[in-house]
Amino acid sequence: MRCVFFDRDGIVNVSPGAGYVERWEDFKLQPGFVQALRLVREAGYEAVIVSNQRGVALGRMSAETVEDMHERLRRTLRDDYGLDLLDVFYCPHDDRDGCDCRKPRPGMLVEAARRHGIDLARSWMIGDRERDMEAGRNAGCRTILVSAETEECTADFLVRDLDALNELLPRVLSVYTKE
Repeated sequence: MRCVFFDRDGIVNVSPGAGYVERWEDFKLQPGFVQALRLVREAGYEAVIVSNQRGVALGRMSAETVEDMHERLRRTLRDDYGLDLLDVFYCPHDDRDGCDCRKPRPGMLVEAARRHGIDLARSWMIGDRERDMEAGRNAGCRTILVSAETEECTADFLVRDLDALNELLPRVLSVYTKE
């Protein structure tokens, strides 16, 4: 099974900047993500969200709140757009906790692969930070960085925004689907 892993804040929803999305009412789904998810699913890929949620470790929100937001996101995608996510993984830890799930470590991607039979070598990681790219590479995935602000990029592809991502996806997913 092939999969596209999406980072959450900044890709799926509008980035809160230096803060955290602490409640559903502040979760603003990006229309460009909905289109990207549609393109991914039409190309025969599964889709999984992998997200660092340090706000849990800092006490800004509970794990239950994060899980509720993710369930509401899944329901919104399914009910309003007819789109499904295979799964949502998040890391509730702080950098200093030394866990294997916090990006740039690949733990969430590896666990998704184990749980769902995903072939990581035929999968992609899409995010807006270099740590997303590092997690994808560490898991053996190809990578796409969505950022207009980066000068150094280790990703396989760099696009400036979600519109550019949606122009790129049909080309790269169709090429790599044949492998």
